[in-house]
Formats: sequence, structure tokens, C-alpha cells
Amino acid sequence: MLRTIIATTLLWLACLCLPTAALAQDDLGALVNALGQGNYNQTEAAIGALAATGRPEAARVLNELEAGNLVARKADGAVFIGTRDGTVYDLEDPLTGAAAGQAQRSAVEAIRVNNRIRRAVRAAMGSLTLQSADAGQRRAAANAIFAGRDPEAIEALDAAIAAETDAGIATLMRQARASAILNSDRPEAEKIEAVNVIGARGDRDALVILTPLAEGEGALAQAAGSALEAVQGRLALIDIAQNVFFGLSLGSVLLLAAIGLAVTFGVMGVINMAHGEMVMLGAYTTFMVQQLLRDHAPALFDLSLLIALPAAFLVAGLVGVAIERGVIRFLYGRPLETLLATWGVSLILQQGVRTLFGASNREVSSPSWMSGTIDVFGASLTVNRLVIILFAMAVLAGLMLLLKATRFGLSIRAVTQNRRMAAAMGIRTPWVDAMTFGLGSGIAGVAGVALSQIDNVSPNLGQSYIIDSFLVVVFGGVGSLWGTLTAAMSLGVVNKFLEPYAGAVLAKIFILVLVILFIQKRPRGLFAQKGRAVEA
Repeated sequence: MLRTIIATTLLWLACLCLPTAALAQDDLGALVNALGQGNYNQTEAAIGALAATGRPEAARVLNELEAGNLVARKADGAVFIGTRDGTVYDLEDPLTGAAAGQAQRSAVEAIRVNNRIRRAVRAAMGSLTLQSADAGQRRAAANAIFAGRDPEAIEALDAAIAAETDAGIATLMRQARASAILNSDRPEAEKIEAVNVIGARGDRDALVILTPLAEGEGALAQAAGSALEAVQGRLALIDIAQNVFFGLSLGSVLLLAAIGLAVTFGVMGVINMAHGEMVMLGAYTTFMVQQLLRDHAPALFDLSLLIALPAAFLVAGLVGVAIERGVIRFLYGRPLETLLATWGVSLILQQGVRTLFGASNREVSSPSWMSGTIDVFGASLTVNRLVIILFAMAVLAGLMLLLKATRFGLSIRAVTQNRRMAAAMGIRTPWVDAMTFGLGSGIAGVAGVALSQIDNVSPNLGQSYIIDSFLVVVFGGVGSLWGTLTAAMSLGVVNKFLEPYAGAVLAKIFILVLVILFIQKRPRGLFAQKGRAVEA
């Protein structure tokens, strides 16, 4: 008897629920059909009504609307997802995705979407996903509402904030709520509180919201003005920090391009105008490595730069040794002739690369671990430039370790300070010259790997850095690694602070003039090398 009562009760409840579910589906279908009726105002109202249902099916419909894929059938106003094939549309139910037949192009009308509707869709999608189980979706929803500033989302945000467990996402939601309140007819006290929340955000989005409010009168305008001043002060500090970061990034590029030149110039006194082409060879080696990995081992593509580093060092280093043995060793003691000879070598290398790879730029991709940005106290730092800064410091540390802790490094330092005495002590100076030139060229090739991530890979790549490299070496002190580091970072930071005021070209000219004036007063540079031969 008990089983019969329970079964009857369950059956009765099911009978009650089925009409309710069907009715809910019918109501949702009516809201979807409302998207194709009337003007943009009515479409926007229908979007808000769909979002208010909180149904996951509504999110799919809104996504299709933003993509411009919804059409309305003229006969009955029913809305479908329409895929056009010539003069015929294949129709799908926007709620279930089920096929709904076909219709001639003349029988349906595409639902028009403008920027206003897209903003409404993004705000609606935000409210639909505010309480998603996925933290990323909740974060994206809060950002979308912040951008859309839809007052209709305030209640949904209140519920989401109360349920949110992630402090960072809760803060984003409160900022989104504040932006919506400032776009609503809420009381002034609530708006002043919202101004303080937006001011605490302190970024350029906050600046855009607060600026028009500060132009009015009354307590709200005063609060907005105070918050605006705080935001502007914070943004000024962020701009300074970003300029320093980009200056250090440029300085790291100059350091990588000049560090090899500092070694060869200090040891051999050779004005190597082909040094930039060693950088170019390193960049093209990176391109070749990536092409081989794409074709034969795509799973290893994320390691392409790590594989390219030793390959670029070997390629550029061997070419450097060949140049030293074939050309430069016959011209020691004649600096102007080495300048002309290496300039000719640079032209030969450029033309050789043009013949092999063409004159157009080559694509070198960044691996996934070097993509994106990092937000540090509001300053956006690009990962690839951050990696290059760290890499330049690692190369400098490795070279200094080589010079200080190995027999080869001891030989280089001895030849740099007094070539004749080093030869008298049994050091094979021609061998040191060849290996030093190969080392400097190999480091330039490694620099090319880094530069391929931030500059165009073309036959002219090296020409962009050769003059700057000599400038860094002379300013820092010939043969001094610490001087090269200091000069590269100083010139990079100063250049980035001058560019907004003088432009890129005038900034370089101004720096060149400063360096010339400095060299007039201190011909040996910042850190002059010591030794009898050097000081003679």
C-alpha cells in the first residue's frame, strides 16, 4: 500500500513538472523570438530579458547574436541560427541546436547587430556567467560588465559578490558594480562610494570613467576630482616604471649586440663592421631551426629557442673564425683597412643571405612561454622582453666567468693588457685572436636569437645595431664588460625617456651628441682598461 502511495505521488509530481518545464522552454523561445522584432531598443530589452533568465541556453543564443548568425523568419517571426549556402539558409534551433529545415534567402531576415547591441550582449553574457563554477568565466564576466556599465547587472552582481570566495574576483565584481552604479540613477551617496571604488582601481579605465564626472559640480564632482588626481599620480609612476622597463629591455638588446664586439675590439683593436651580420646570422639560424621543427618535430616547437641558441653560437662563431683567419689576420695594426675590409665582408654576407632566403622578412615565432604580459602593480610587462633582460644578464655572467675562471680567459686578459709580453710568456696570440673573434661572433649570433623575438628578421637586421654597438663599447670603455653593461643600460633608459618628447630619431641624435661630448672629456670611456700596453 505504501509503495502504491509513493508511486502515485511521484507520478503526480512528474505530471506537474512536465508542463512547467515545457512552459519555461516556451517562455525562453518567446524571448529568443523577441530578438528579431522591432528596433534596436527592443532588441536590447530582449537581450536583458534573456540574461535575466540565467539559463545556459541563453548564453548560446547571445553568442550567436553577437556573431551575426541569427535570422528571423518573416512568416512567423521565429528566430533561428542561419548558415547561408548560396540563396538558401540552413536553419538550426538556437536553444537546442537541432536542425530546423531550410529557408530561401527572401524568406528570412538577418538580425542586425551594431556596436550598441554588441555592448549589450557582452554585459548580458557577463551577468549570465557571474556565478559560473569556472573562476576564469567569472573574472571575464566581471570585466565585461565593467566595460559595459549596464545598471541592469547591479542586482546580479550583488548576488555574485555575496557568493564569491576568490578575493581578486570579488574586487573585480565590486569595481564592475561601481561602474554600473555611476551609469545609473542611484542616489549621489552611492555614486560617491562608487567613485572611491573606481579610484582605488587606479588604471586608465578608471581615468576614462572619472574624467567626465570631475567636470561637473557638487559633492560627486569633488569626489571624482580627488580620485582622478590620485589615479593620475599613480599612472605617472606606472609610466615611469614602464619606461625604465622598456629602457632596460633596449639596453639588454644593446648589451647582447655589443658584448661580443667589446671583447674582440678590446683584445684585437679591430673595427669589425661585419659584427652586425653575425647577429643577423643568429636570427636566420633561429628561423631555420623553427622551420625544421615545424616540418619534422612540431611537438618540440616550444623548445625551438633553446635549440637555436647553441646552433646560432656555432654558426656565427665558425663564420667569425673564418673571417679572422681569411681576412683580418693580414690587417692587424691597420684599423682603417680592417674597417673597409669588414665592411666589404658585411655586404657579401648580406647579399648571400638575400640570395638564399630572399629580401623579405622571415617569420620567427615566439614559443608559448615567451608570450603574453605580466601585470606588476598596474604596469604591463611583456614576457618576451623580460626574458631577454634575464638572458642578457645570464650571457654577461657566463662571459665574465669564462674570462675570470678559465685558462682561455686568462690568455684573453693577458693579450688585452700586453700582447708582446703575453707572446713572450708562451701564449699563442694568433690562436687567441682567432678564438676570441669566434667567441665574440658566437655571442653576436646568440644575440640574434633574442633579437628575432622583437625585431624583423631580414638581411638588414645587423645594420640596425652596428653603430649603436660601437657607441656602447666606446662609451663604456674598450674591452670592459662592466663598462659595456653600464653604457648599454644607461643609453637604453635615457633613449626611452627622450623618445616621447623628441621622437625616436632625434632621441638617438641627442644621445650621440652626449656621448661625443663625454668622450671629449674622458677618451677611455666610463671604465678604462688597465695595463702597460693599454695605457701607453
